[in-house]
Amino acid sequence: MKYTPENITSLGPDDIFVFGSNLDGIHAGGAARVAYEKFGAVMGQGVGPQGQSYAIPTMQGGVETIKPYVDQFIDLAREWDQNTFYVTRIGCGIAGFTDEQIAPLFADAMDLYNVRLPESFVRIIERNKKAVQPSNLTPDTGTEAEKS
Repeated sequence: MKYTPENITSLGPDDIFVFGSNLDGIHAGGAARVAYEKFGAVMGQGVGPQGQSYAIPTMQGGVETIKPYVDQFIDLAREWDQNTFYVTRIGCGIAGFTDEQIAPLFADAMDLYNVRLPESFVRIIERNKKAVQPSNLTPDTGTEAEKS
């Protein structure tokens, strides 16, 4: 598995930098600022593709408000399969969420060959998958009446 590098300073022609933003598109700090300064993010646009970047808003509420935007991103990544998407640790900086809160939102992206996730997100998603696999669940032993 390939991961998003910690510090992205350049992209190939088909690469997209995925960053956390705010709905107003004020790309003033963190990865949003990098997206604005280096990868074509548009001031005033807080959602979706722009230049060689893709904005996912993370500052409007809880994790449940971020999920629909992540789902939109995953749908687009499936469609734009000629591009490689480098997802940063969205929501884990200025927005104040933890990797454990945000990583599970990207579980459906794990199977996409063109999406790179931060190593911390991948480790959390893999750990969560192992925790719910059938082999880790206690089998149903049935009721006493069924046993006799």
